[in-house]
Amino acid sequence: MTPPLKGLVLSGGAGTRLRPITHTSAKQLVPVANRPVLFYGLDALREAGVTQVGIVVGDTHAEIEAAVGDGSAMGLEVTYIRQTAPLGLAHAVLAAEEYLDGAPFVMYLGDNLLRDGITELVDGFRAGTCDAMILLQRVPDPQSYGVAELEDGRVVALAEKPARPRSDLALVGVYMFTSAIMESARAIRPSGRGELEITDAIQNLIDRGLTVEPHEVTGWWKDTGRLEDMLEANRLILDVIEPRNEGELIDSTVEGRVAIDAGARLVRSSVRGPAIIGAGALIEDAYVGPYSALSPGVVVRRAEVEHSILLEDSRVEDLDARVESSLIGRGVTIVRSGGKPRAYRFMVGDSSSIGLI
Repeated sequence: MTPPLKGLVLSGGAGTRLRPITHTSAKQLVPVANRPVLFYGLDALREAGVTQVGIVVGDTHAEIEAAVGDGSAMGLEVTYIRQTAPLGLAHAVLAAEEYLDGAPFVMYLGDNLLRDGITELVDGFRAGTCDAMILLQRVPDPQSYGVAELEDGRVVALAEKPARPRSDLALVGVYMFTSAIMESARAIRPSGRGELEITDAIQNLIDRGLTVEPHEVTGWWKDTGRLEDMLEANRLILDVIEPRNEGELIDSTVEGRVAIDAGARLVRSSVRGPAIIGAGALIEDAYVGPYSALSPGVVVRRAEVEHSILLEDSRVEDLDARVESSLIGRGVTIVRSGGKPRAYRFMVGDSSSIGLI
């Protein structure tokens, strides 16, 4: 009897492309539409009927464990697996070998988002006989990703961030494997960047004559490792947000799809959706425009914000130009300190204080 499918979520990366935010926070916990990116992947696994989930963690393990707990609040049974160092995705698979215990599994990168979830794909993997299923999507810059080359619908070769990609099919950050991947992960050697690459392990499966089934994803997929992708993922999720108002409006207007959490206050302000305003936030004499996500405790006073993510307890006050396309960390203060108006674009680390002139 085949053991039940397990989940393996990778949350051990350092998030260097989102610094300085990730100097003080795990990249998988940076919120999109006021919810940690990691939670969307955990939701997708649960919705696909995968409830036993191992989360591979590294230096940020305490923060991730505090956020997710034992998983029961999300309908999951979560086990944490320590990866000694970020030595590659195939290394993470080997680190989880004892937990997986021979079971087939879905590997989900914790900073990825898929619009349509994975339920249909998981069902297909359960019902099939392939040794691995990889998800692919056509991208304009394949040299930035793992890339698959197909012939007659079969996977014939894979390469990690190739200088001269032989296709535009990038590997989406969700994979499905039988236990055969363990032998392949042990067979490969570190790449030029010192990591055990999952692309090399999958290539080994192919070289051993095992079946690797490709599936091209047609809905949107986002790897949220960069600022622009984080903002785009925020936009895509806000596009389908359900409007609600649990806060207090005083001489204020709300247009479009806006979600306002309990304890939030809008005073002589205008919010144009899609947008989300977190619990206890204060919007006063201000404008919040489309595709903005304000976390709990944020204050926007005598300022304008649009297409931006503001994390907990940040403050934006007395600005003469609009803040847009920005990711502002926890506890950040941005205030006007005199001088002529100018445009602002920020990616600011936690607990910073910025005076604008």
